[in-house]
Amino acid sequence: MLLNCYLKNKNECGTDEAGRGCLAGPVTAAAVILPPGFRNKLLNDSKMVNKKNRIILKNLIEKKAVVFSVRNIDNKTIDQINILNASILAMHHCIEQLELAPDHILVDGSRFKPYKNVPHLCVIKGDGKYLNIAAASILAKTYRDAYMEKIHEEYPMYNWKQNKGYPTLEHRKAIETYGIPNSDRKSFKLMPEQLTLAL
Repeated sequence: MLLNCYLKNKNECGTDEAGRGCLAGPVTAAAVILPPGFRNKLLNDSKMVNKKNRIILKNLIEKKAVVFSVRNIDNKTIDQINILNASILAMHHCIEQLELAPDHILVDGSRFKPYKNVPHLCVIKGDGKYLNIAAASILAKTYRDAYMEKIHEEYPMYNWKQNKGYPTLEHRKAIETYGIPNSDRKSFKLMPEQLTLAL
């Protein structure tokens, strides 16, 4: 059973990102402060929740959360500062935009940079351990998926509506056939033979 938070009686935000391993599109982060005692049997790491339930949870979290925020960092910035720094930057932007400043930050994963003077704790696989991180995971995933489905209309040949920019065989073959679109991360290894691909 997931715990509501790490520190009780604190305004603790959970934060997580989605899209870190993609070849295309932004990395999307969310930060969420849940009310004390919040429980939901469906809420878990977004990778463990089906699409229908993710949408249900998204609406519930947006309604019940004390505060929440979601932010994208685009592919061009990812190429400039690398995906780890972009992921952390997206989390920082989310926390900065919260209408209630957190007393503590609970981060999914093992890497984070201090945000101002707010203490934080990194938790490996935290989205499967704490509800506030799981809530951030759900928001980051659902918002990013919606973004990829939207830009799919401009580049339907890459089928981002289905693969969401992840390195599926279909996505890699589309890059080989049609070239690199503006939304792809050029610093990533888009193709096994990228060194010979004309950029």
